[in-house]
Amino acid sequence: MDDHTDQTRKPRADAVRNRERVLEAAKAVFNAGGPEASLEAVAKRAGVGIGTLYRHFPTREDLFEAVYRREVEQLSELAEQLKNGDPVDALRRWLHSGVEFVATKKGMVAALALAVQSGSELHAFSFERLTKAIGSLLDRAAAAGAMRADISPEDLLRAFFGMCYMHDQPGWQSSVLRMLDVFVDGLRVRPVVKAKVRAAAKPAKPAAKRKR
Repeated sequence: MDDHTDQTRKPRADAVRNRERVLEAAKAVFNAGGPEASLEAVAKRAGVGIGTLYRHFPTREDLFEAVYRREVEQLSELAEQLKNGDPVDALRRWLHSGVEFVATKKGMVAALALAVQSGSELHAFSFERLTKAIGSLLDRAAAAGAMRADISPEDLLRAFFGMCYMHDQPGWQSSVLRMLDVFVDGLRVRPVVKAKVRAAAKPAKPAAKRKR
């Protein structure tokens, strides 16, 4: 019975591994973008036949949607993993990882144009997960007194995606990462600055009279 159980389990385990290899390969291929971002390139990078790819993902759109969902799930999990340590650095690292997500999404934006349209189930899924993830990091930073509390998760996501989609030239990621660092630093609460403002507000002491 054990041998029979092993024999029935192995194909399923292999299928799971193949699926994960295809998704990881697809992420890399779509991230690079360009004319080389084909399903054949994905299968080759994953080390599987094109037939294996189609058994898991019958259409191009099925593969793109699976990659997209996987990226959203990983960003959600990353937010949980970053809850220990410096809250501002955690938010910065999450946003940096988000740039890679956008790069992958840009590589398959044409196929996702219909699937991710506003109001679709996939759009609702991604918006809910990403808002919750970035909101937890933002709330933690604000509660620690390290970051402004007057910015919402939705505001931060809009600013983030705005930065990413303003840039379409090769090497855009490095520019966005630099802008994100400046943006996050601008949201910091700096007690030292407040102390200087309070000191400046105090009336100046009268100058001591010189003795003759």
